[in-house]
Order: sequence, then C-alpha cells, then structure tokens
Amino acid sequence: MREITYLEAIRQGLRRLLREHPEVVVYGEDVGAFGGAFKVTLGLQAEFGADRVFDTPISESAIFGSAIGMATQGLRPIVELQFVDFGMTAVHQVMNNAATTHYRTGLAVPLTIRAPCGGGFGGGPFHSEELETFFCHMPGLKVVYPATPADARGLLLSAVMDPNPVVFLENKFLYRHVKEMLPDAFDPIPLGVARVCRPGRDAVILTYGAMVHEALRATERLAAEEGHQVMVLDLRTLKPYDADTILAAVAATSRVLILHEGWRTCGFGAELAALVVERAFHLLDAPILRVTAPDTPVPFAPELESAYRPDADRLCEALVELMDY
Repeated sequence: MREITYLEAIRQGLRRLLREHPEVVVYGEDVGAFGGAFKVTLGLQAEFGADRVFDTPISESAIFGSAIGMATQGLRPIVELQFVDFGMTAVHQVMNNAATTHYRTGLAVPLTIRAPCGGGFGGGPFHSEELETFFCHMPGLKVVYPATPADARGLLLSAVMDPNPVVFLENKFLYRHVKEMLPDAFDPIPLGVARVCRPGRDAVILTYGAMVHEALRATERLAAEEGHQVMVLDLRTLKPYDADTILAAVAATSRVLILHEGWRTCGFGAELAALVVERAFHLLDAPILRVTAPDTPVPFAPELESAYRPDADRLCEALVELMDY
C-alpha cells in the first residue's frame, strides 16, 4: 500500500494499458517528452517509445479524426485534450463521426478521449468549464467521470477496453489535491455502476467528480452539527448512469439533492431530477434541490471563482433547507 494522487493513478492506468496492450497508443498536444499540460503522461514516451506516445499539431479536429480512423482499424487510441474546453472546436468529429460510426457501419470505435475539466485554479473561461452534459447528449458516446484515485485508474482500464468511444473526464483540481492509500495491483471497474461513498437514511446527494469531496465534507459537518445522516452517491459513469442504484438511494432516503460543478440550466442534474420524478415521485418527502454553478462564464478572479463553484458551505445550507421542508 502507498499513497498516490489522482494524477498518478491515471498515469498508472495508462502505463498498464501501454504495457499489456500493444494496440494502445497515447497522443495529443505536448504529451510526449513534455509529459502533457498537467504532467499526467510524464515519462511514458521514454518508457514506451515515440511510436506509442507522441505529440500532435495543435488541432483537436485532426487529433479526433485520426483517432477515429485508428480505432476502426484495430488500434485503441487514447487521446488527450489539454482542456476539455478545446474539444468544442472538434464537436463535429465527436458527435457526427465517432459517436455514429458504429450505427452507420457496424464497426467498433474503441477510442478514449481524456479531457481535463473543471475550475478551482483561476483559469477562467476556456480553461475551467465542465461540459459533461454536452457529451452526454450525444448518442453513441459513453461518459466517465471518476472522483478518486482508485476509480480513476480502474475506470480508465474499462474505458479503453470498451468497444465504444468514451469521454473520460478528469477534474483538474483533483490531480494533486486528492490522495488515496492503494495497492500497486488493481482491476478494471465496470462502467455504469455508481458507488455509495457514505451511507445515510435522511437524504441522498447525487454527484460526481470533484463535488463528491465537497459532498463528503458537508455531510460530515451536518452529521456532527445537526445529527442528520446523508448518503453520498458517486455516479462515476454519467452515460450510461446507474439508474437502479439512484432509485434505490431515493427509496432509502426520500429526499434528494443533486450537486454538480457545471451550469444549472440544462445541466446533468436536470436529467437526474427527471429520472427521479418520472420513476420515484411517490417516494419523495420534499422537492428535489439542485446545487450547481450559475449560468455565467467561469470567472478569473479567485474570490469570484470561489463563489461560482459549489462548496461545502453552500451545500450545508441547501441540505438544512431540504431536511426542514
């Protein structure tokens, strides 16, 4: 057992995939000798060679387009976006090519797009967006969003070996802030399976990514101060999401709060709220609450960004409102 960061866990997953699967290649802007914008791929080119880990021109459309071709011809490309925001310049390749190729041709497209996302470091717009809902809206894609080092490396194995194109979201704030004691050996974690991070009977928080940790901080505080026991459910995979576990959590608690860092209007939380209302409305003892970012660009100023991103303080206030209804 040793303590590793979220970033190191992803590197471990990449290293294992490159070692065990000769059809895996890793590429993107500056991922070779430089090690990527956040140093996730540092050392991989030296270990596996420039034919397996290599740099590309600054063109997300070219990166995705070439990866689609590789994936249909027997390779398993893992491509890295420097920031998920830049993927919007290549939406056509993702939505109309990668996501529809199996439907149109019957070919598998085992392509994984690693996409650093989220705020908390003063990056402002273009470098701090979430965008998970954009990808979830595209038929033919799977979307994965791990919150812990263990889940990051285990889910990465499953994402790369999946025959479908997968967007693998990595919250940048987690890279070096979240650590976990883990063994060197690890297994794939199945896609589409949520995880109860904290049990509870009084309410449930449905969340993912960096917000899992805010939810755990808030629920521990609420338990100490108010005595409320609130469940935290980490979705881990957003598409397909684990509807059965979500509905079981609703049945066990009867109160639901949805938490995510992305924008509120048409955010992923709206999909979760619709699921609960359509299939478990009769189990609710209070309206569903959402705690999200506001519908504004991500601000640069640290004090504004701090107010923009949901945190444990805002979450505690919302939970008290939910419990008092």
